[in-house]
Amino acid sequence: MNAELKPISKEELISKFHEIERLGWIENTTRLTNDGAIGNKLEDLLGIPENNLPIPNAAEWELKTQRDNTTSLLTLFHMEPSPRAFKIVSSVLLKKYGWSHKDAGKSYPLDEMSFRATLSTKGYTRGFSVRVDREERKVSLVFDPSQVKQQDYGWLDTVKRRVADVEKLEIVPYWGFDDLFSKARGKLLNCFFVIAEMKTENGKQYIHYYKAYMLKNLLMEKFVSAIEDGEIYVDFDARTGHNHGTKFRINPRIIPALYEVSEVVLDAPNLLN
Repeated sequence: MNAELKPISKEELISKFHEIERLGWIENTTRLTNDGAIGNKLEDLLGIPENNLPIPNAAEWELKTQRDNTTSLLTLFHMEPSPRAFKIVSSVLLKKYGWSHKDAGKSYPLDEMSFRATLSTKGYTRGFSVRVDREERKVSLVFDPSQVKQQDYGWLDTVKRRVADVEKLEIVPYWGFDDLFSKARGKLLNCFFVIAEMKTENGKQYIHYYKAYMLKNLLMEKFVSAIEDGEIYVDFDARTGHNHGTKFRINPRIIPALYEVSEVVLDAPNLLN
């Protein structure tokens, strides 16, 4: 049965953050194997069933959490590239530019292919990168065979046999600024971003929530600039027969910089230092 959704004001929510921080180390007794343990436990403590905060008379608010010392990227949302009718990831990228899956012949058939890469504007992976075109108002995937490293020359030879012109993509995958930002605003228009530290003692996991931001009005210019600066990544994860979805992911530390208003509403010392 779902938990009853009760309305809460922003002021009450901030007060709850302070109450939770004063508890110090909180044992995490549920979802121990879940990568989202910090967020799950905070939702439990707040008494909300999911991360859409029930704040009445206000635009939609989200709750985002992050471990303070992680190097992991935070997934913002899933969005397949245009033109979507072509199903570019499976029909073009995987089919013509894919490589043998690392578990081909083991967990998967011998001919299992993969197209799995985390890309940004800063650098290349197998010749692929991301480009922001402000004039055309779109973010595009680009391929430059001259940027393929020597270790991948064998793979590049297979690509040359599969495509007519290796110097350019036959169909260029892209995301229009307006579509991309509409998706981003739908997920992140306003949010509370909570940071926690974790420790493990005697086989038990503990969480301390010590910092929180109230973030209002995600801005397109700042969002696009973050892609341009290589702070937001495009993550492909497809294999033969299954596309796990194309994700936009971010370095969590820059999230507050994407908003018109970024206000620290909880700023307590962490306990590990």
